[in-house]
Amino acid sequence: MNSEIKNSETNNEPDLPECFGDLGKVFPMGKNGLRETPEDCFFHCPVKTRCLKQAIATKEGTKVEEEIIERSTKAGAMNFLERWSRKKQVHKRKLEK
Repeated sequence: MNSEIKNSETNNEPDLPECFGDLGKVFPMGKNGLRETPEDCFFHCPVKTRCLKQAIATKEGTKVEEEIIERSTKAGAMNFLERWSRKKQVHKRKLEK
């Protein structure tokens, strides 16, 4: 993670890290096929929770939700009706963005 600070035009807040809300930087896909938070973000970033929420709220973030739904279905932790309902919610959020 780059620790440079910049003014964020999208959030109108000064002093946010350059990587704020960038899903590829703050929640990248790991070597084992699961998403991981880099150590720089996890231990040293004072805005990590807001940053991850912002990243997940993007159109690209809906892919993360779809990944979770698929993994849950394959593991048997989610039945057909719940899967259908959650996929419908994700689809609606995609259309809103």
